[in-house]
Amino acid sequence: MSLNRDQIAMRVAQELQDGYYVNLGIGIPTLVANYVPNDIDVMLQSENGLLGIGPYPTEDQVDADMINAGKETVTAAVGASIFSSAESFAMIRGGHVDLTVLGAFEVDQNGNIASYMIPGKLVKGMGGAMDLVAGAENIIVTMTHADKHGNSKLLNHCNLPLTGVNCVKRIVTDLAVLDIKEGAFHLLERAPGVSVEEIQQKTAGQLILPQNGQVPEISV
Repeated sequence: MSLNRDQIAMRVAQELQDGYYVNLGIGIPTLVANYVPNDIDVMLQSENGLLGIGPYPTEDQVDADMINAGKETVTAAVGASIFSSAESFAMIRGGHVDLTVLGAFEVDQNGNIASYMIPGKLVKGMGGAMDLVAGAENIIVTMTHADKHGNSKLLNHCNLPLTGVNCVKRIVTDLAVLDIKEGAFHLLERAPGVSVEEIQQKTAGQLILPQNGQVPEISV
């Protein structure tokens, strides 16, 4: 069984470390806010000017003025700060974000990411992704392993316009967790019930398996 959106977010939440400042992109990454481990203290940043994002609000907590970069209503954690978008991007561009979690259309085996446009389709804007991939020390991508037509999104070389170059370190898909290093995808974990053969079939780029051939299942 492949992971659903929440399970992908739960797996990414395991990457958070105490004291981290983390930016969550639009889509699956925003769900990570719901699964921050209770025993660590992290500050989640939204590029529109909120540092200290809490979980999604319950019905009685909804405040239409409190939104994330995806225009979803959110809560603010204790100690949160609200500031201008300019100050938010100064934080990002200044290298003060430890980890950014982004969605993507494509990622290739050299750590390149294409996430902001598909030629011929309407684009509202590139958002802050280019700043985020340039400013963050660590970048994790969340996405489905293949598109709706079954085509791999983990490629030898990205076909779409690039958002960033040689910047992605780890990918969490609905099928697997992979690291990018030495010009290849390295398989670390697989979704429960998903075979290594299926992952190989749906990975167009070079895929390296563990030396012992054993790939543990993702625990969420």
